[in-house]
Amino acid sequence: MGYVRIIPCLVALLLLPFAQSGLSQGPSGAPGKIALVGGMLLDGYEAPPIHHAAVLIEGDRIVRAGPAAAVTIPADYTRIDTSGRTMMPGMIELHAHLVLLGHGNYGTWFPWIEKQGGMTMLTRVMEIAARQLLDAGITSAVDLGAPSAPSLSIRDRINRGQIPGPRMLMSGPWLTRTPAVFPLEYQIKVDTPAQAAREVEKLASAGVDVIKAHSGLTREDYQAIADTAHKHKLRVHAHVYAEEDVRNALETGIDVLTHAGSAGTAPPYSPQLITDIVNRGRPVVITAAHRSWIYPDTNAFPERLQDPQLKKDFPPETYAEIQDSLKNWRALPYFGRTDREMLFRERGVRQFVDSGTVLGMGTDSGTPMNFHTEALWREAKVHVDMGMPPIRVISSLTRIGATILGKQRELGTIEPGKLADIIVVNGNPLYDIVALSHVETVIKGGVVHKGAGAATPGRGTAGQQ
Repeated sequence: MGYVRIIPCLVALLLLPFAQSGLSQGPSGAPGKIALVGGMLLDGYEAPPIHHAAVLIEGDRIVRAGPAAAVTIPADYTRIDTSGRTMMPGMIELHAHLVLLGHGNYGTWFPWIEKQGGMTMLTRVMEIAARQLLDAGITSAVDLGAPSAPSLSIRDRINRGQIPGPRMLMSGPWLTRTPAVFPLEYQIKVDTPAQAAREVEKLASAGVDVIKAHSGLTREDYQAIADTAHKHKLRVHAHVYAEEDVRNALETGIDVLTHAGSAGTAPPYSPQLITDIVNRGRPVVITAAHRSWIYPDTNAFPERLQDPQLKKDFPPETYAEIQDSLKNWRALPYFGRTDREMLFRERGVRQFVDSGTVLGMGTDSGTPMNFHTEALWREAKVHVDMGMPPIRVISSLTRIGATILGKQRELGTIEPGKLADIIVVNGNPLYDIVALSHVETVIKGGVVHKGAGAATPGRGTAGQQ
């Protein structure tokens, strides 16, 4: 679908390779000319907000942002009134699982998918998850673990505007020496570093965007995976908990340490390891909330499991299956160590918050009771509760997330020339980070995917659903 570029030709040429990698418009219509007017603007930098701001979008790009009083809005722009709201960059989810929808037990979830139609049902599940993420204000996401063919198909269909979803980066199956509870087609068992390197070559040839290194890997495995992936300009996300694994991944050049410091790692890592992570600037994605916070939160408010939004999003048979799997959620095997994990959860997060580690936001979304609809705001709340300033959390959700992905030239901030990935939330997340749970408008690549549907050229409309 066509759109108008208004940035200088030189910049357009510099950005062309990135644009060709799949940064395209969504299915709600062609991007046009939009003015978001009146709300508070958080631009993704750790800077004071701009109050009563305006953001101009033309085509898929931001062309102007600043105080509304200083921004001239041409008559042919569609005005969306964001008064009393907060405008900010679309959020970036660094650890999602589109093949999961919050079902309580992997051992019954995957056989149920097979009985419901196999690949056809799996595709439907991934479509639902992608839509949920986008509706939650997530405009870019990394999927870390699924069969290659459906993963790449979902990514490409989103990029072509055929289905709604974030800009997806897909890992395909992960590499491991110890296959986990997922089906075998979701993972690749390796026995030697040479085999690990060959498998990375195959994944790169298939067209994945990132590589995931999972459990049981040796230092030599990590080195082979990192070296081969970097040869193909692919970043590696490593599933690491134990200090030895974190150290090995860090020193062999793994790009993102995911789960590190998550509840269950006890005691907290050694001061020297934390210092080395900080000094190297290596990003950590803790995924803290998905067990040791979700469990007590659900115990305090089990009604969250019957959120009406889930019933709207899921086909009846899917909703029924997930609800059935959560009837006795306290006894689920997934939460078998949660009582222990809760003892260490705060120390696990604070060690990184207090040290100034580069933190991205990822949630393991889709895991038991960890619904795509709310996982990221829950993760943000954990970080704030553990002492991370809200403005820094917003930056981690946006600008820092884009940098971790290597997409900082295109995504993560609201400024001229960047892709127009913008959300509008009801409330002030600097005062209460849970405002991120109230996403009213989602714009991705200049296309309004959620809210503001009644906007008409030259006439302001409320930026609400």
